[in-house]
Amino acid sequence: MLKKYDDLPKFLQNKETKKYYDILHKKRGYLVLKRILDIILSTILLIILLPVFIILGIIIKIDSKGPVFYRQERVTKYGKIFKIFKFRTMITDADKGSLITISKDDRITRVGRKIRNSRIDEIPQLINIFLGDMSFVGTRPEVKKYVDNYTASMKSTLLMPAGVTSWASIKFRDESEMMEKYVDNLGIDGAYTKKILPKKMKYNLEYIEKCSLMEDIKICIKTII
Repeated sequence: MLKKYDDLPKFLQNKETKKYYDILHKKRGYLVLKRILDIILSTILLIILLPVFIILGIIIKIDSKGPVFYRQERVTKYGKIFKIFKFRTMITDADKGSLITISKDDRITRVGRKIRNSRIDEIPQLINIFLGDMSFVGTRPEVKKYVDNYTASMKSTLLMPAGVTSWASIKFRDESEMMEKYVDNLGIDGAYTKKILPKKMKYNLEYIEKCSLMEDIKICIKTII
């Protein structure tokens, strides 16, 4: 589940990343177990939640024009590009604007605003977990535009699959509202990259240092609460 250091993409072979690689190398058994549990649990939940997929799909189609799912390219383990699954909460072609969404964004649909507030739009990422692009717990996947500007330390988060939830996701669950006080001076992208992302990455790097099955369970329980 973890490549040999010399086989890593060149952008991951640096002094800062090596520190986190060595930590994960000692936890190879945990990484294998994590993937096995991801497959089992995502399969069970996809079957159980199939009625939710059908009902929400119908509601989304009735509410606004466009597909049921929102598919955007994100970056996961080793810099691999994949397309994330989310229930569509914005108007079609919303990506032509900013890639960051704030709470008062007028691109959000009526139904979209409701399911975003409850995080129900994230449920389809069970498909990404089953396919291996994501895990239940890990750093939230970013678009390439922001990953290209990662510091050497931040790139260490790409040694593991992206995740649906994390301590950073929990701490920044009101991220859109947090950004609003910086937007006027820095713009949406500036507010995110200069004020929000560095703080989130601090939690994500701390997770690599202490990741374990028990830590993942704690994060999942806290996310539900």
